[in-house]
Amino acid sequence: MVRHAVQPPRTVPTLETRRFVMRALRRSDAAALLPTLGDAAQCLYLSRPAFASEDELWGWLADPEWTGRSWIAEDAQGAVVGRFVAVPLEAGRVEEIGYITCVGRQGEGVAKECTAALIAHLFGSEGADRLVAEVDVENVASVGLIERLGFTREALHIAHEETHKGVCDMAIYILHRNDYQVSQKAVEA
Repeated sequence: MVRHAVQPPRTVPTLETRRFVMRALRRSDAAALLPTLGDAAQCLYLSRPAFASEDELWGWLADPEWTGRSWIAEDAQGAVVGRFVAVPLEAGRVEEIGYITCVGRQGEGVAKECTAALIAHLFGSEGADRLVAEVDVENVASVGLIERLGFTREALHIAHEETHKGVCDMAIYILHRNDYQVSQKAVEA
């Protein structure tokens, strides 16, 4: 995720999908997310290795210098099923998005449903002009998701980033407001 200079915090409105409620981050979410973000296999494509403790994870999630916003998705029983983020980029009305589905809930369509809701919110209520997703090219599931949501690969950066797993090739995916609106009209027709 991209980090920038400290800015005033932006609100995290509650979003609802057919199956989930997406709400602001709470301290108790660190415990719910640790089985996922504390697992090396689940963090393979994260820019940092797995977290060793709930306190370490909370320090990262609640970092006061991070300019992004987190939505925590819960199912109807109140179980945390994923984390979804939007980070404003320096280009103005551009947001970088990110997502992770909790272990045990992967393969249920959580990421697609909740990311689609976040996209609709960012383009609709917040007036974003463009959304960006930076994806490790080896993360086949994430590449497939972002492409199904209408993003187009605009760049491929070879040996772009060094993470805990080594040097990574990163694909930059973009979704423009106009392309999103056209695709939504086609779905509605």
